[in-house]
Amino acid sequence: MFLIARHYRGLAGVALVAFLCCQSTNVLYGQQNTAASSIGQAHPQIVPPPPNYRFPDAQSYVYAADWHMITAGTGVVRMEATGNERTVTATAESQGAVNVIFPVHDRFEAMFEPHTFCSTSIFKHSEEGSHKRETSIQFDYQRKKSVLDEKNLKTGESKKVENDLEGCATDVITGFYYLQSLPLQLGSVYEFPITDGKTTIVRATVEKREEIKVPAGRFSTVLVSAEATSGPLKSKGKVWAWYSDDATHTPVQMRAKLGWGTLLFRLQRIEK
Repeated sequence: MFLIARHYRGLAGVALVAFLCCQSTNVLYGQQNTAASSIGQAHPQIVPPPPNYRFPDAQSYVYAADWHMITAGTGVVRMEATGNERTVTATAESQGAVNVIFPVHDRFEAMFEPHTFCSTSIFKHSEEGSHKRETSIQFDYQRKKSVLDEKNLKTGESKKVENDLEGCATDVITGFYYLQSLPLQLGSVYEFPITDGKTTIVRATVEKREEIKVPAGRFSTVLVSAEATSGPLKSKGKVWAWYSDDATHTPVQMRAKLGWGTLLFRLQRIEK
């Protein structure tokens, strides 16, 4: 995540969906909405959360990212209620030797409509090595288009791109907030669309329960794997995320396997 810019962006599309975006405290609700997100649908779609769903507002989850036994950096994710929407922020900061070799200072912000889980916008400020840019994406569901505006902060060059948007989708920052609103019973499999301007279908499988230890403590967890099955992130890697198997269902660990290596994210602490 903190080493190679191009690979980091691929990770942002897969790993952030599968872990850094998975910060809801309600991963195992036992709700009744499984069918609409299960594999086998002709058109995977986002299912609105139940009326009693509780979002983890005003909580920050702090993670360390390890690569080959080296702590490469930290990631922090937080959700806030902002008017009628929810805002999710995620930051990535390199540290130590990695920061000298390839410094990363990234901030992601996404907004979504909590009654539907439809994403409404994304903003990214990325500083990765010599690359510095800002990107904003607006989701226009009436026109069925996503509109991307990007500016290279070094050269001043800018671009604007429109892509098709078939319907309600989550984004690469909010994806597992959505997933955690589903029952996630053992053996369940879900497919749903995420978008970062272009739409990708993600398949998530609830595999097993497992005891793990991270800096934040020892947890009984449920393990969920996730991977893209279509779109620009297909075949780019696979992610495994562990959530505490209790009333809070805290996301405590993630492992991302990519073409250039494996990253391990471990929960350090929760800040309020």
